[in-house]
Amino acid sequence: MTNKTKAMIWAIVATVVFIVSGWLMLRGATSSVTFPLNTLSPHGVKADYIQTLTYWVFGIAAVVFLLVEVAIIWMVVRFRAEDSDEEGQNEPRQVHGITSLEIGWTIVPAVILAGLAVLNVNTILKMEDASADAIEVEVIGQQWWWEFRYDTNGDGEVDIITANQLVMPADHDVNLKIQSNDVIHSFWIPTLNGKKDAVPGRTHPLVLQSYEPGVFEGQCTEFCGLSHGVMRMQVKSLPEAEYEDWLDIMTTNPDDPSDADQIAGQELFVQQCTGCHQINGISPGDEDPAYTPIPDPDYGATVGSALSAQNAPNLTHLMMRDTFAGSLLALYDEPASPEVMNPGIPNTNNLKRWLRNPEEVKPMDPENGQGMPNMGLSEEQIDQLVAYLITLK
Repeated sequence: MTNKTKAMIWAIVATVVFIVSGWLMLRGATSSVTFPLNTLSPHGVKADYIQTLTYWVFGIAAVVFLLVEVAIIWMVVRFRAEDSDEEGQNEPRQVHGITSLEIGWTIVPAVILAGLAVLNVNTILKMEDASADAIEVEVIGQQWWWEFRYDTNGDGEVDIITANQLVMPADHDVNLKIQSNDVIHSFWIPTLNGKKDAVPGRTHPLVLQSYEPGVFEGQCTEFCGLSHGVMRMQVKSLPEAEYEDWLDIMTTNPDDPSDADQIAGQELFVQQCTGCHQINGISPGDEDPAYTPIPDPDYGATVGSALSAQNAPNLTHLMMRDTFAGSLLALYDEPASPEVMNPGIPNTNNLKRWLRNPEEVKPMDPENGQGMPNMGLSEEQIDQLVAYLITLK
C-alpha cells in the first residue's frame, strides 16, 4: 500500500468520524431524553429564533470546513512526493502572488461573514419583539436566589413577590426587567431564550414565551460567589385559566393557622424570621427588638434587618412554588409539575434539613451578609416552623 493510499484512507476515516460524532451529539440533544439545560431543544419562539440562527451558522461553517478539508486532501494527494523521490528532486513548482486567488479568498469570506451578520442582526431584532399585552415582571438577582415581582394591574405597585420560580401563562409574552441587588448575575432559561446579565444599577430586558405548559429549568451563568453553582431558577408555564387561579391565590393572604403546632410556628416565625423574611398578613409586634424595618427605595418595599442580605425571599405563598433555597431543594415529593391546585405531598424533610443548618445544604457566608444564618433552632422549633410553613398556600 502506497503512502498516497494510506493518506487517503486516514483522511476518509477522520471525516466520517467527525460527521458521525456530530450527528450523534445533535440526535442526543434533540431526543426525548430530558436535558434540563439544553439550548438545542427550544420550547418557545425566542429559543426557536436562536436555534434557527445556530443551524445557519453551523451549517455554513460545516460547508466551509468540508471544502477546506477536501482542498487539503486534494493538495496532499496531488503534490505528495513519489516514493522514489528520496532527494526531493521532483518538488512541485513554487508559485506565489496569484492575484485572482488572493482576491477570491478575500472576497468569499467577506461575503460569507456579511451574510452571517445579516442573519445575526435580524435575529437580535426579533428577540426584542413582544406583544402589546405582554406581562411585565421584575427579576432581581440575589446571593444566591432569584426574586420575581409582578404588577398585575399596571398601577405601578408591586402586587406579587415570589422567589426562584417565575410563573407565566403559556403562549404569552412576558417582559422581564432584570436587575441585581448585589453583584453581577446572569439569568438563563435555555429552552426559552438566551442569557441576560443582572447588573447592579442597570435594568436589562428579556422576553420569554413558551409554546405550551411546562416547567423549564435555568441557572445563573455569571460567577457570583460561594453558591453560584447552585443558584438555580425555574419558569413554570401554565394554561391561561390556571394562571388566573394562581394570580387570585397570590394576591390574597394565606389562611390563618388552625392547630397548636401551626400557631406556635407562626409565633416563632415572627420572633425568629421576620428580621429577614416577610409573610403578608402578619407582622412582628413593636416589642420585638430583632425586627428593624429598613426602607428599600430601589425596589419599593420594606425589607428586614441586616441579619442576612437585607432582602430575603418573601414567603407569603411559599408552598405555591415547587422549590426553595435557590431552587436547590424540592418543596414536594413529586417532581415539579405545571399543576397549581394539586402540587402533591410537601417534602417536610427538605424544609427541616434547611432550617437545621442552611450552610450544610448550600455554601454561604452569613457573617458577611451573604445567605441565611444558622438560627440554632431546636428540633421542636423546627417541627413547629415546618408545620406553619406548609400552610402557606
